Amino acid sequence: GPFYPLGTPSKGGDLTRVDGRPGSAQGQLLYLGGRVLSQSGEPVRGAKLEIWQANSHGRYNHPEDRRNLPLDAGFEGYGRASADTTGTARFGTVKPGRVPWPHGGAGGSGMQAPHVNISIFARGVLNRLATRLYFEGDPANAEDPVLKLIPAERRATLMARRDGTTWRLPIYLGGAKETVFFDV
Repeated sequence: GPFYPLGTPSKGGDLTRVDGRPGSAQGQLLYLGGRVLSQSGEPVRGAKLEIWQANSHGRYNHPEDRRNLPLDAGFEGYGRASADTTGTARFGTVKPGRVPWPHGGAGGSGMQAPHVNISIFARGVLNRLATRLYFEGDPANAEDPVLKLIPAERRATLMARRDGTTWRLPIYLGGAKETVFFDV
């Protein structure tokens, strides 16, 4: 992974229910708030955020994820939302399970920490920007192969902080606080 959906998502920013299926997603329900900011800290209104993630068992909802882990009929694993006037896009989801690191080499091996993959589209951004959201304080962060590839002083740009029931991640598109973005 990550795996892109095979079709268009049906629920926008709510990944916890799937149209036409009873029930809701399994696992720890939570809210995410990704706030897109310019290099000067101004909100980027109307930015589009797409997220995709594994379910609470650590399995992507995609046919190429053939690991013997449970699928969740109440969870799509993909959502899209637009930023409001504060630059914030909101999602309802579950805390993802850990997924294996598919590559050896500098990143090591083993399991990745729970994370959410994010793509950002905004006015003036010619190609999508790809980043990740990790959960601040999760003990698995210390052994995550992707985080190990990032200089220690830059890792904080990927850490969402809990604010009540919402995990918030500021995403800076440039400047001294620029978020770490990945080549895709």
